Amino acid sequence: MRFYTYASTMKRAMKVAAERRLRFVVLDRPNPIGGAFVQGPVLAEADVKGFVNHHALPLRHGMTMGELARLFAADDELDLELEVVKTIGWRRKETFDRTGLTWTAPSPNLRSLRSVALYPAVGLLESTNVSVGRGTDMPFELVAAPWMDGPAVAKRLNEAAIAGVAFEPLTITPKSSVHANKRCRGVRITVNDPTRFEPIRTAIAIAAVLRELHPDDWSFDGMDRMLRHPPAMDAIRAGKGLADVEATWARDLASFKARRERFLLYR
Repeated sequence: MRFYTYASTMKRAMKVAAERRLRFVVLDRPNPIGGAFVQGPVLAEADVKGFVNHHALPLRHGMTMGELARLFAADDELDLELEVVKTIGWRRKETFDRTGLTWTAPSPNLRSLRSVALYPAVGLLESTNVSVGRGTDMPFELVAAPWMDGPAVAKRLNEAAIAGVAFEPLTITPKSSVHANKRCRGVRITVNDPTRFEPIRTAIAIAAVLRELHPDDWSFDGMDRMLRHPPAMDAIRAGKGLADVEATWARDLASFKARRERFLLYR
């Protein structure tokens, strides 16, 4: 995901390597959520700043670290001796569970493949005033808050029949992070059909329901810290449908997909 900071760390290291005339080697790995799908709004060049919003990428870029390194070097015109050691045997459509490799958590809250699959959706909501499961046994598998009506939110989301995913109410008390040591109600999210699950669409649907049911409690505006797309925020704010929200970024996303092709290393 654009907001996962391993890539921005690599980009900063690449810039220093270029300044100091150092060879830069990337030992590539599979993208754990696959490389076939590219989804969500593309960050505008004017908004490329900071550690999270570090490059003009869509939310889900569908690239490996090695492929991103090639794109960063070209876009930023880095005079860099870049070498990517390719991973062997991986195909773009494969998620991590299809590789036969053992999962090693890259950070404390991505400890399972369930969390990894849901991270693109739930992570998009993390900059608002909800718990996303940090400080629980289910990080990035839930959305909850002291003010949330979990059963009502689950009911509305299930009625929306979002492809590939189901919701059930739950009550938790996070031990750390947002709403630490507070009793929270919310929803647990389960991917029941990975072939149909669309995480960005799922996040937008959750946002629409939270705005509908908790307009005075949920800090919707905070979502733009991750989404970074005012037209989509305006469409959600106006109560537009999923297709209308996605239409706000369709043209820029198509342009990125075409440009991305020259940097891909796997098919």
